[in-house]
This record gives sequence, structure tokens and C-alpha cells, in this order.
Amino acid sequence: MINCIAVDDEPLALNLLADNISKIPFLNLLATCEDAFSANKVLQENEIDLVFIDIQMPGITGLQFIESLVKRPMVILVTAYKQYALDGFALDVVDYLMKPVSIERFMKACNKAKDLFDLRHQHYLSGEKSANYIFVNIGYSLLKVVLDDVLYIEGLKDYVQIHLKSSPKPVVVRISFKSLESQLPPDFIRIHKSFIVNNKSISAIKKNAVFIGEKELPLGDAYRQAIETLISTNRF
Repeated sequence: MINCIAVDDEPLALNLLADNISKIPFLNLLATCEDAFSANKVLQENEIDLVFIDIQMPGITGLQFIESLVKRPMVILVTAYKQYALDGFALDVVDYLMKPVSIERFMKACNKAKDLFDLRHQHYLSGEKSANYIFVNIGYSLLKVVLDDVLYIEGLKDYVQIHLKSSPKPVVVRISFKSLESQLPPDFIRIHKSFIVNNKSISAIKKNAVFIGEKELPLGDAYRQAIETLISTNRF
């Protein structure tokens, strides 16, 4: 069962959201909140897995609230404003629903959250401390990326490109660079504000560059110490 809360400052929208949640058998609605402050109190007092939240609310917006959370549950945004979609996905929300939301579209978002919840739960139960794969959101599905297949990762403005040995085309994911970095094991090292490399794939290192095969990537001054440590410990 996935414990969730609904947050919306409009009572009618909040009631409709609660009604939709009640139709999903694997969701357990613990609270409805009319602002981010009451939602924060519920999060502090309960183990919440999923938050349904509006964006435009008085005091603090839904996006500001999500960004403020240190321990962040899964989030599904439910809003009347499409212009915040990129901002939402940069915060790694599970889905972005536009009001009025059909029950079919709502179910699709909930199923996506359940898939992610089950994957995290299975990983926790298995006791794996360094799994050899991660899952990333691609559209409405989760793609398994084998970490040994990753050459390097490039951060763009709103997306991340994962470059693979097995494919000439990178996997393009709408996720924050920082969030993806947090999921990676120690074999992956940041060499630049926009690049993370699999140290097993490094073929050469120069003063201001790291080579992955013939591909030259910039080495930032702030990350040079990490590369020097890598060399001194023969980890590539």
C-alpha cells in the first residue's frame, strides 16, 4: 500500500482529487491539505510515499515546497498551468497532470508511481548496496540502465544524456543532474559541472581533459583533485 496525501488550495479540486485517489486500490490517502504548511506537518508526522500537489497556492507554491524537502517522497503535480512542466520534471516528479484530469490519465500516473515504488521496495528488501543498474523515467515507462554499459553522462539544461557502449545514440532523460548523480556508485566520478564519467571507461587523462575512447571531455578545475586521487589509487 502506498501512503499518500493530496494538497490543493481549492476545496472542490481537493475533493475531486481525493475521490480519484479513493478509486485506486493501492493508494492509502492519509490526509488532504489546503496549503504546503499543513502538508509539511503531515510529512513530519507520517511516513508518506507519494504527494499529489497543485502548483499555484498561497504562501508557498507546490514547486517551492517540493524543492524545500530534504527527504522527498514521490510527487505527482496536478495543475492548470502547463508552463511549469519543465520545472516540475527538473525536480524529478513522477508525473505532471493537467486539470481537468481524466480518470484514465490519473490511473496511468498512479501506475507509474506504483512501478517506481515497487522497484525501490524490492531494492531495499534485497539488501543491495551497489546494484549494477538504475531505472530512469522515459515518457510513461521506466528504463533499466546497466551501469557497466554507461560510458559517461552529460548534463544539459533540462535533460541528462546517458552515453552507452551498446548504443550510438544516448538515452535522454528528463531528470536533474544532481539527482542522477546521487544514484550512482563510486565508480562514477564528476569531472566537470556537466559531465560524470564511468572511471572504468577512461582511456586517458590530460591536464584539462579526460578521454573516453576518442571522445575528449573537459576536466574542470574544481574536480581535478578527484581525478588525481583516482590516478594515485589506480582505479581506472
